[in-house]
Amino acid sequence: MKKLKIGIIGVGRLGYEHACNIANRVPGSELVAICDGNFARAKEVAEELGVTAVYSDPKEMCANPEVEAVAIVTNTASHVEMIQIAMDAGKHVFCEKPLADTVEKCKEAEKIIESHPELIFMLGFMRRYDHSYQVAKQKMENGDIGDVILVRCYSQDPISIIQGTLEYAPRSGGQFIDMSIHDIDLIRWLTGSEPKKLWAIGGCFEFKQYKDWDDGDNVSCLMQCENDAMAFFFAGRAAAHGSHVETEIVGTRGTLRIAGVPASSMVEVMSEHGVCRECYQDFVTRWHDAYITEMEEFCDCVAKGRQGSPNVYDGTASTNIAFRCKESFLKNELLTLE
Repeated sequence: MKKLKIGIIGVGRLGYEHACNIANRVPGSELVAICDGNFARAKEVAEELGVTAVYSDPKEMCANPEVEAVAIVTNTASHVEMIQIAMDAGKHVFCEKPLADTVEKCKEAEKIIESHPELIFMLGFMRRYDHSYQVAKQKMENGDIGDVILVRCYSQDPISIIQGTLEYAPRSGGQFIDMSIHDIDLIRWLTGSEPKKLWAIGGCFEFKQYKDWDDGDNVSCLMQCENDAMAFFFAGRAAAHGSHVETEIVGTRGTLRIAGVPASSMVEVMSEHGVCRECYQDFVTRWHDAYITEMEEFCDCVAKGRQGSPNVYDGTASTNIAFRCKESFLKNELLTLE
């Protein structure tokens, strides 16, 4: 089988995960180039993974004729610029979420991608490629739970990584665009509908510095969709037990619940403290398999010449909703979406 030759831009925490997957775990891919603004970091990862083409300039990497596709895992503000560089160089693009840090930039990305219909683009909302979520989606499509009444989502980072979370928070874009956008994408995907009304609330319950960034350490939102399905999401930054992502879909004929207990294995520990199950302590471990599956899908899309999903329009829609959530949070008002 011909392998898709991929160059990656950005090898931080998540970029490193993608680089390792492309190099070692995705059968249809080959990692042929690494680029990072921190050249020493790029070289370090390249040496570990046996990659000889190393860059600090994305344009130089994209000018490499061996590179057929580019994985973009840089800061959100740079995504659209990286998409432009890669596609203008004739490369297929996989880009991590969110699509951009403003809706205006998302619209720019749409135009860039529309101007290159011969190239494949896919956005990295990996939860759609988690096995449990795919099973749930299939059951919904089979009609197993009837019509959707409510989608409930919890996303909590663990307290064990709070120092890194606080360091990143001022440039993250805030809870809604950085974290809750995953749940927003799930709500759109699972309901098959768009929110028409929303009310977001929250506060700085423990880490008061979030107020300086017009943000909260714990936030939530209630939505009504165009098909009248209800949705609720909660996002927190400091769960004591670990990385907790839970989703429930309530239908007219049944309910699906995904990861009610975010256990990292089926092992139960019995001790003087009782019986417990250990939880994931970081998101990369929780979504390890989903990151591989979504990259396999990207490679298959390129091989078969079909556009990827989620697409650029999903990125724009989710970003717009995330910013309307933040607007509602700051104003403490119910908003109607156009």
